Amino acid sequence: MRSSGIVGIMTLLSRVLGLVRDVVIAGYFGASGSADAFFVAFKIPNFLRRLFAEGAFSQAFVPVLSEYRTQRDLASVQQLVNRVAGSLGSVLVAVTVLAVIGAPLLAALFAPGFYMAGGEKFTLAADMLRITFPYLLLISLTAFCGAVLNSYERFAVPAFTPVLLNLCLIGSAVWLSPLLATPVMALAWGVLMAGAVQLLFQLPFLARLRLLPLPQPGFRDEGVRRILKLMLPALFGVSVAQINLLLDTVLASFLQTGSVSWLYYSDRLSELPLGVFGIAIATVILPSLSRTHAAQNPDRFAQMLDWGVRMILLIGVPAALALALLAEPLIATLFHYGEMTDRDVLMSAFSLRAYAFGLLAFMLIKVLAPGYFARQDTKTPVKIAVKAMIANMVLNLILVWPLDHAGLALATSLSAFMNAGWLLHGLLKEGVFRWQPGWSAMLLRLFSASAVLVLTVLMILQQQGDWLQADLWTRIQWMALLVLAGGGAYLLTLLATGLRLRHLRG
Repeated sequence: MRSSGIVGIMTLLSRVLGLVRDVVIAGYFGASGSADAFFVAFKIPNFLRRLFAEGAFSQAFVPVLSEYRTQRDLASVQQLVNRVAGSLGSVLVAVTVLAVIGAPLLAALFAPGFYMAGGEKFTLAADMLRITFPYLLLISLTAFCGAVLNSYERFAVPAFTPVLLNLCLIGSAVWLSPLLATPVMALAWGVLMAGAVQLLFQLPFLARLRLLPLPQPGFRDEGVRRILKLMLPALFGVSVAQINLLLDTVLASFLQTGSVSWLYYSDRLSELPLGVFGIAIATVILPSLSRTHAAQNPDRFAQMLDWGVRMILLIGVPAALALALLAEPLIATLFHYGEMTDRDVLMSAFSLRAYAFGLLAFMLIKVLAPGYFARQDTKTPVKIAVKAMIANMVLNLILVWPLDHAGLALATSLSAFMNAGWLLHGLLKEGVFRWQPGWSAMLLRLFSASAVLVLTVLMILQQQGDWLQADLWTRIQWMALLVLAGGGAYLLTLLATGLRLRHLRG
């Protein structure tokens, strides 16, 4: 619980700055064609980073590293770190060179609507992709360093690192964009700069652990081969949500101008509770589960998974309800300035409600998937992920026509529930996850507190005016009242129904 709190606080700082970053981008570029082009150019390396570095690689690397730490000496751990760094780095350099050369092909692949329409938006996306793609190399190595630090319970540094990306993008938008002939190109340069800064920031902390990597390619090393064996099927296992979001972008490129941006802004808001709480708990629970599995303690393993699911429900349910109820007020308060129009706010709120519906499932996947990866089982999650991705594709095609861009968000949410449900069913069937005592009382508290939260927020919303016409300070005051009253009502109801701090300890 303490470790999750540390990661959560650092991630909250990063996410708040991320919202500031998006407010700045919305103010400077709105939901224009140039903004659409940047979001595509940024999403491609960012997607691959989440898929390979934070997804498949981390889920394969952390259990093996935890086993080395538990059962071997520091010299063996250092050798593993060196060889993984060399192997990962050499592959990433080759991929980066090919991607920079073939940037127009990548842009056409991931945004075919831009390619078929032709014109400046496609050219701009390809040009920016040449600048942003090396970010994959830098941030993947950063994620590698962060995985080592997390395995040694140094959670704060990796959790703080994304703050640097947000600072670089804010600075680029404010100070660099006025100096360029094509202002939006400043954001692409900011992404590249952020990758370098984030990697350099973590190196001194690895040096303190005496694990500063000296890259040595070693594909034949026993540890590296085990990581690769675990990593290949895991490519889809934990990152299916990212693949689904990318499919949304592909289809959105065929829709009206602004669709990519509307999905981006709404996804960013749904990412706030997911990143602060869901990923924070998942970050802490994976190395802990891996060490528990290595120590052959199945009872403790089951208790930790149960604790993770309870924490997700206590946080995810009210977060999802709040996002759904306050979609338009949140978008208006954060982004309705400069180039962001009334219509952009309404369209972004439409897709935010669809993402809010699936928020709980997104968060549960982050906790349930480590239950497989910590046991070095990557085959089961990949089978589940493939089924969920196929379902998402079918739902995309069914829902995109009646609901436009919001149909894409709803399809992603529905497929996430399928993914989470299948993961939970598998853990229960194998006896790895076992319900611990106290669930009936916990669900009663959760239902009661959520009902009070909804009633409180709806009552206050009825007393407030038109969010689109209100000025900045009025919106801030209204939103502060909603957050304090809704959150306070939820917490007080939990306390009144018997929740205590001891129930939250893992």
